[in-house]
Amino acid sequence: MQPMLIETERTPNPATLKFLPGREVLGSGTREFTSPEDAEASPLASALFSLGDVTGVFYGRDFISVKKAEGSADWQELKPLALGILVDHFASGAPLFQGGGADAIDIAPDLPPDNPEDADIVAQINDLIETRIRPAVARDGGDIVYRGFDKGVVYLQMQGACSGCPSSAMTLKQGIETLLKHYVPEVTDVRAL
Repeated sequence: MQPMLIETERTPNPATLKFLPGREVLGSGTREFTSPEDAEASPLASALFSLGDVTGVFYGRDFISVKKAEGSADWQELKPLALGILVDHFASGAPLFQGGGADAIDIAPDLPPDNPEDADIVAQINDLIETRIRPAVARDGGDIVYRGFDKGVVYLQMQGACSGCPSSAMTLKQGIETLLKHYVPEVTDVRAL
């Protein structure tokens, strides 16, 4: 059996490290775990939370982001432990989820449904998110999910490395909001949930 190499990358969030196993992690969508209770559906996420210093695990298409607690062990100490868990998981061929289910956790607050009159605007927003924004955010170990459009305001949910990142507010306002306002003049504001 050939040894497995898992690469790591820093993210803009110093509390989060991105792990690249060199294979598909999640076939479609993303999945975020923000507590050990959330992680019960995934043996891998549960094992990472068992390290004690982990406060978040995020699965992307071909990466896993792990977030550590503020003031906890530094990545020099935590990284080898996380790598050991990841190598063991992928080498064993164990499923990512118990029972094989990968249903997303919807933790969005209640927002009014999109107004049907805004369907063209919402379609433009979603197209920009899918083609321009999500790929860039995924490179940094996170994801961004459209949650609604109401009276010119776009509501987005930051996940993975982007959630709680010191630069996420700047990215949201100077990057995402600027882009959306440029291409969709009806957008007046972008807010994170």
